[in-house]
Amino acid sequence: MKKHSSKKFIERGNLSDLPHNIARSKIKGYLEGFIQGLVNEYKSREIVQPDSASEYLSRRSSKGELKPFQAALIPPELIRINQFERGLSTRLGNSVEECARIIAQDYYPTVHRGYDITAQVSITAFAEAERQKEQYESAAKGGQAKPSFEEMIIAMLNARRSDDLEEKQVRADLYIQTDDGRELIFEIKSPKPNKGQCLEILQRLLRFHLLRGDNSAQVQAYYAMPYNPYGSTKADYKWSQALNYLPFEETVVIGQNFWLILGGETTYEELLEIYLEVGHDKSKSMLDSLAFEF
Repeated sequence: MKKHSSKKFIERGNLSDLPHNIARSKIKGYLEGFIQGLVNEYKSREIVQPDSASEYLSRRSSKGELKPFQAALIPPELIRINQFERGLSTRLGNSVEECARIIAQDYYPTVHRGYDITAQVSITAFAEAERQKEQYESAAKGGQAKPSFEEMIIAMLNARRSDDLEEKQVRADLYIQTDDGRELIFEIKSPKPNKGQCLEILQRLLRFHLLRGDNSAQVQAYYAMPYNPYGSTKADYKWSQALNYLPFEETVVIGQNFWLILGGETTYEELLEIYLEVGHDKSKSMLDSLAFEF
């Protein structure tokens, strides 16, 4: 079996030769529509200020959204803005995934978002991926030496049989095929995952390799964190759950490392500039719509 290397695509020299610009108009247009759609959704929400304590306490909410002390102190306009901000935070990952797709399309021949990978695989090997995840968790909890991602892949592939095949499918957040047929597969998630999320992603990354079978060496499967909440470099990252429950150096690309793969050295900075531009352009209309109901 060919040796895997989770770093070979990050370090490949031709990335530095890519043109340092991204599909600005496509991304800006998408983000403007994304923001406007969210504003339209939240500006129509009616938030009625309490007339009195007894009036508010007589209300009912099937969704459990009553907050008497908040409602008493905060104007309805600010509550609507707060709800908008929470809704934006929840859906921001969708905007990042779409921007990643738009950028990658300019540099790679095949790019898909929400891509289903399907293959006939050995059920024994499929179960081995689960076992490898559990062993990794046990070693992490016990402070013992953890297997490398490479070792886990090998153990899983070596467990394959030919008499227990079944069709399995795993969906990737972002799928890329390079000019020479190699595959980049990304799970794009929060930079502060909990333990369960880390282990679930680890299992999914293993399964991506299993579904590619003998071509697994041509696959690079990553946990992609679109930004680093601790600083500009991977070494700055401090979130203990991810550091402990993921083969971090082998499988995680974060911030600049992620965007470099998709589009080149300046992609991350250029993308943030577009976000800033859209935020600046839309700021007044957001406030007018959400706070003053214009």
